[in-house]
Amino acid sequence: MATVDAESIASVVRTRALHPERIAELAASRRQPAGLVGETGRLLLVAADHPARGALRAGDDPLAMGDRAELLSRMIRALDRPGVDGVLGTADVVEDLLLLGALEGRVVIGSMNRGGLAGTVFEIDDRFTGYDAASIAAAGYQGGKMLFRIDPDDPATPATMQACAHAVEQLAGQQVMAMVEPFISRRDEGGRIRNDLSTEAVVRSATVSAGLASTSAHTWLKLPVVDDMETVLAATTLPVVLLGGEVSTDQGAQFAAWSKALASPSVRGMVVGRSLLFPPDGDVEAAVDATVEMMTT
Repeated sequence: MATVDAESIASVVRTRALHPERIAELAASRRQPAGLVGETGRLLLVAADHPARGALRAGDDPLAMGDRAELLSRMIRALDRPGVDGVLGTADVVEDLLLLGALEGRVVIGSMNRGGLAGTVFEIDDRFTGYDAASIAAAGYQGGKMLFRIDPDDPATPATMQACAHAVEQLAGQQVMAMVEPFISRRDEGGRIRNDLSTEAVVRSATVSAGLASTSAHTWLKLPVVDDMETVLAATTLPVVLLGGEVSTDQGAQFAAWSKALASPSVRGMVVGRSLLFPPDGDVEAAVDATVEMMTT
């Protein structure tokens, strides 16, 4: 297992400063995964694309994901556990992991639109500021992920929708996965965007996102776990991965909800970030192992 200490972080910085070409070399030479799913028969990814959107909070700590060495350490600890297939992240995080030697044989999904910065007046205008389909394919990664929030009251929504449709089209052209994470979203009385997690809203967002582009052949949906997942999953024939969501103070209840949703054959995996990397008790390995166990039962 790669280690993340002061020396390894210094090495990453030194390579970035003096030999930036090394990043492309490592991407080109890395051992590719055998497929999108590993030993569990489902896909389990550790997500760390939140920082690029300015969303650093985990639990009660508003800057939990702001310490890069700590974030990388927790990601590598998670990746070292049996049953974890890979990562979802922006280029900076993915390239840090490449330089640390942590992505051999791993599924890598590049995060594409991070322009809707958390807490801004332009948050729903989720522009594509990260990976594009060509860079994902050129690096030998397995797909791209996009956030698609639909705010019925925000005229910026159609532009994001069009951009997501274009990204799905381009990823399909490269024959790599397009992972779409949709929500119906609205601003609350304080002006903050809140995702509507009612069954009706999640079903609607799933059906709209499934219809993006001229083909859905390579599209997977990343959906939140809500009370009536049976109705949500009945809305689409596309493969679904579950969104881990925020860190919960009641981890047992959160795991029970995940386990229930995983019983459906439509659910082909999970993408979990803060819930695994920053569990309430701090035990990353135990949180990952419990999730893997749920995926294999």
